[in-house]
Amino acid sequence: MRATLTSKGQVTIPVAIRERLGLHPGQILDFDETAAFLKAVPVFDEAEMRSVVGCARGRLGRTAAKWLEETRGPVALPPASR
Repeated sequence: MRATLTSKGQVTIPVAIRERLGLHPGQILDFDETAAFLKAVPVFDEAEMRSVVGCARGRLGRTAAKWLEETRGPVALPPASR
């Protein structure tokens, strides 16, 4: 996909990319000036994220390991090759 940079330095992110990345109007993007290519990442509110981390600890009756085991199912490893 291609987009054209305007004389004001603006570019439109194609809708397919916005949908795939979950970008929405008004969202802030952070540009990495050290990358050898154009790299932008969505900025998130760290305080908001930290406010919900661990909010269900001890309330769901399962550990993280148990949730992973239940959602992934048993793991079958391939036979060791020699």
